[in-house]
Amino acid sequence: MARDLPTDQGASAAPVTAIQRHSLATEVYETVFGQLMSLKIAPGSRITVDNLARELRVSQTPIREALSRLEAEGLVRKTHLVGYSAAPQITAKQFADLYDLRLLLEPDGARRAVARLDAESVAELTEAAGVMGRRAKTGDERARYSQFARQDAVFHDMILKVAGNELIRDTLNHQHVHFHIFRLMFHSRVTEEALAEHEAIVAAFEAHDAAAAEKAMRIHIERSRDRLLPVFDE
Repeated sequence: MARDLPTDQGASAAPVTAIQRHSLATEVYETVFGQLMSLKIAPGSRITVDNLARELRVSQTPIREALSRLEAEGLVRKTHLVGYSAAPQITAKQFADLYDLRLLLEPDGARRAVARLDAESVAELTEAAGVMGRRAKTGDERARYSQFARQDAVFHDMILKVAGNELIRDTLNHQHVHFHIFRLMFHSRVTEEALAEHEAIVAAFEAHDAAAAEKAMRIHIERSRDRLLPVFDE
């Protein structure tokens, strides 16, 4: 990765601050998250704390912190007396059930959100959708893919937050939908097509058109499903 943990380099060396420790823990988390999302760490594979610590040249503490956080997000599992492993890939049945749930809840959420939109929330949703930086392709492709997976989750969650039904929002959050579906296929087309669909949703929000927002969200979810469905034919 990365960088080593700060070491004692004499009296003039700066002490390790809480901010530095927090920054390192976040950096380790982002690195492991990216490896999981881009399938560098394969679904179901064993994750060894010692190996990750050597690979990233850090102590075991930030590794364990990152894995605990990823466990809470449904990407890592911890088994007693065995240790950590990457969560298995979702099954075809789980995939179908997730998309059935999304199609029941999210188009209606987008429609309801329109009535509660103001200029500030439209601006926040536009930024979260990622459409403003759509053509900016910088950095590592794997990093961009994992970043978009999180960005996509934030965008959809923000719509449900604006819509105002916390039970629906919590239900979808608990499924960790976006992280699981983005692990199905590591391909730049997934992000490019999703961004175009986000653009249509944002345009409906800007126009305060509830019917258009509902339709754009439904199309987005159906196309997302159709993009990923061939994975289960392999």
